[in-house]
Amino acid sequence: MRAVRLHEIDRERGPQLFRVEQVDDPVPGPGETLVKLSRAAFNRRDVFISQGLYPGIALPCIPGSDGVGTVAAHGEGAHGPATGTRVVINPTLGWGPNQRVWLRSAQVLGMPHQGTFAEYIAVPAENVVPAPASLSDDEAAAIPLAGVTAYRALVSRGGCTKDDVVLVPGVGSGVQTFVLLFAKKIGAKVIVTSSSDEKLERAKAMGADVAINYKTSEKWEKEVQGIDGGPSLVVDSAGGDTFAKVLNIARYGARIVTYGGTLGDAKIRPFSVFWKQLDVMGSSMGSPRDFAEMIAMFDGSLKPAVDRVYAMDEVAAAAEAVDKGAQFGKVLLAIGG
Repeated sequence: MRAVRLHEIDRERGPQLFRVEQVDDPVPGPGETLVKLSRAAFNRRDVFISQGLYPGIALPCIPGSDGVGTVAAHGEGAHGPATGTRVVINPTLGWGPNQRVWLRSAQVLGMPHQGTFAEYIAVPAENVVPAPASLSDDEAAAIPLAGVTAYRALVSRGGCTKDDVVLVPGVGSGVQTFVLLFAKKIGAKVIVTSSSDEKLERAKAMGADVAINYKTSEKWEKEVQGIDGGPSLVVDSAGGDTFAKVLNIARYGARIVTYGGTLGDAKIRPFSVFWKQLDVMGSSMGSPRDFAEMIAMFDGSLKPAVDRVYAMDEVAAAAEAVDKGAQFGKVLLAIGG
């Protein structure tokens, strides 16, 4: 089969190092399902691996955590959707029995386990679920990793309700667009920020109630604080100075959930945390229950944001686009094309 592989890593050239090659077809083992993939989606994780910015890198690897396709075969003892069923893949392997936290041995699909940037993949049968009927292959492929990460951060950890005012800093990334979608479906009021007016306009089209350009607004923090008393729930992926600021502008008793740190470490004021009695929570990936509940959100009323679909042979260009962070929503690969 054709597959994208990574043989080396480099901090500067990482996105250029993805290559399409011929590799042996996977064979489903006991308890596994073989899926013929049609679409896969990039995550920042894939780029971080190519740049050596991810722990436990094992090369060569076939990256990719998100995919949609059809069931091709079942291994011995595997139970799940019938052959020919259109499915999406849960990218979390071996979460464990505790809904509160994953096992330290848990993994994310796409390194070291073979990922979805290939024509076929064999995964545990319990990780294969029917794709939402209301979504195209492009839309369904955009969901798994970003969707479950957003759902867990917003709902399972953040406890979002219709009465919340939710702040989504840096809207436009795959996960943050899902945070916006899910928060609006729940009925919450949503404030989004970005340095791109184009991204802010797209976010408003997806339902954002307030959109603020933090580059052109001289006092965006004050502006956020003045909206209904400030956010009661913040879902942050940036870290750095942004994380420090959201602690300061959140209302008393707010919940702050972080699932990333693209801007690096944050220098925070403990006073903001203890004086306002904030709940600060970490979140990563999602449990099988999170994934099932997240997929159920796509009942026909939600559409994931898809930025662009690249041909498989354009994988380096797709990786460069994700690295630059200019996209709104998910960047996809057309598998086999």
